[in-house]
Amino acid sequence: MDHAAKWKTPLLKHPYPKLFPLLMLASLFYFCSGIIQVNKTVEEVAVLSCDYNISTKELTEIRIYWQKDDEMVLAVMSGKVQVWPKYKNRTFTDVTDNHSIVIMALRLSDNGKYTCIIQKIEKGSYKVKHLTSVMLLVRADFPVPSITDLGNPSHNIKRIMCLTSGGFPKPHLSWLENEEELNAINTTVSQDPETELYTISSELDFNMTNNHSFLCLVKYGNLIVSQIFNWQKSEPQPSNNQLWIIILSSVVSGIVVITALTLRCLVHRPAARWRQREMGRARKWKRSHLST
Repeated sequence: MDHAAKWKTPLLKHPYPKLFPLLMLASLFYFCSGIIQVNKTVEEVAVLSCDYNISTKELTEIRIYWQKDDEMVLAVMSGKVQVWPKYKNRTFTDVTDNHSIVIMALRLSDNGKYTCIIQKIEKGSYKVKHLTSVMLLVRADFPVPSITDLGNPSHNIKRIMCLTSGGFPKPHLSWLENEEELNAINTTVSQDPETELYTISSELDFNMTNNHSFLCLVKYGNLIVSQIFNWQKSEPQPSNNQLWIIILSSVVSGIVVITALTLRCLVHRPAARWRQREMGRARKWKRSHLST
């Protein structure tokens, strides 16, 4: 069997190579005591440990297999490394760190359980000596939601919409006011079939005659993004009839004030003239009396 055929059939001694993934998964129940969880975001680097220390001399006597669910990722046989096409040019093994694999430029499709199997030759055949699994969770962060005004569906009712997109995993959106959840309308969640990224939006109706402070809260996994929307009720504006009444009242008030001032002037003017004449007569009498 040539070298290329060996890579396609990792268990060379096994007569049923197609059963390899099933046998490896079945072995999990006997060798794996727990699953380590690694959380990363898209485009980051993940290091998944095999948690098994092997000396350089032993590399020629063992086989190391890394697989994700039921598909192969990487294999080390006779000290040589083979990387499967989906992980080529972005995945390598670190023999100095418990034979971890390093996956660069993470994609959402990298989500899943990775299993490391160590086989060692005994009595002419390879037997499983170590098995461990690591759960890799890759997420894409949602941006801060945007809240837009959708107008007025009815009198004194305003409708707003909260939207965010480009994240993973599947999100949940809720509207809150004073820490109480409100009844939203038209909440939709969609996923792009190519990128697997989610978009979520939701609408909310509220009474415009009161002040409000709404919180749009989006949860995805163990993360949260949010946006606040504040509404201040406006003072009532006078109608056209009310406006004319105000203008007419102002005009009438002005006329009354002017009329009152005019009458006051007319009433006080003769009295002022009379006082002036009397004062003049008094001065003349005083002068004539002093001269005599």
